[in-house]
Amino acid sequence: MQIGAVVGHATATVKHKGFIGAKLLVVQPLRENGELDGDPILAIDQIGSGPGMRVIISSDGKAARQAVSSKDSPVRWLVVGVVDG
Repeated sequence: MQIGAVVGHATATVKHKGFIGAKLLVVQPLRENGELDGDPILAIDQIGSGPGMRVIISSDGKAARQAVSSKDSPVRWLVVGVVDG
């Protein structure tokens, strides 16, 4: 798991069937000190996160695929919580 900052959302007119109905966020992973940690990633969100929020993300692909109910979905990242404060 890792902390990230939601920097936007993504939409697509054509996408893998495993993403249909899923809210897609663009999340910038962060280090403990708040510095950027690599490139932004695409994450599935089921908890109502939005731009400007700090979130906890997980790269557990199996859990992310279960969240979208698709065993063959290419999804890897999942928002699992919101950071308070």
